[in-house]
Amino acid sequence: QVQLVESGGGLVQAGGSLRLSCAASGRTFSSYNMGWFRQAPGKEREFVAAISRSGGKIYGADSVKGRFTISRDNAKNTVYLQMNSLKPEDTAVYHCAAASGDRWSGPYDYWGQGTQVTVSS
Repeated sequence: QVQLVESGGGLVQAGGSLRLSCAASGRTFSSYNMGWFRQAPGKEREFVAAISRSGGKIYGADSVKGRFTISRDNAKNTVYLQMNSLKPEDTAVYHCAAASGDRWSGPYDYWGQGTQVTVSS
């Protein structure tokens, strides 16, 4: 079992940056593909980015390409989401998730509680 705890959210002006962190418990963090998702009020959960077990492959939604970067540090059991050039439409609760299977697209087995990101115009 993996427990995930996100941090780093907050209120930022449009054009600003934030870095989200997701700390994982357990000693098998490197065996999971990791992803970031977000959910805005009244909308369905949306894929943001994913990273392979070793960090060698990354995937991102078209809406965030060129602005958001996912990375991981397996020695620290942590996955990050660097968010630059933030827009009001990026406002959402951001969740990290862990997938034990081989596909970065999921299914994702474990989820964090989320961290709120609010971008003001």
